Amino acid sequence: MAEKRTFWAEDRTLLANERTFAGWLRTGMASLAVAIGLRAVFGAFDPTWVAKLVATIFIALAIVVFWVARREACRTLGRMERHTARPLDSSRITFLANGLSVGAVAVGVVLWLL
Repeated sequence: MAEKRTFWAEDRTLLANERTFAGWLRTGMASLAVAIGLRAVFGAFDPTWVAKLVATIFIALAIVVFWVARREACRTLGRMERHTARPLDSSRITFLANGLSVGAVAVGVVLWLL
């Protein structure tokens, strides 16, 4: 009975890992949507390099999110095989929060300059 519960707990953890991975991917796709949306909002913005720079911030963050998601999902699978667990490093969370904050501020600045 206990062995069966352990199996179910591992199964739930694997499913949670997949949901978390999907959440990371949604975040990356949202960053891409912001970058694409900037083209519509800032179509006639001058200088054009500012709008392109802001869009590039979100594109770069999307790429970072995709690769961090992949790495963390693979690490979780590895920990499941070894039966060890470790939380996500707070520096990664801080990096993404800072990057998205800088991108959001940049969007705000460009919007105010329109």
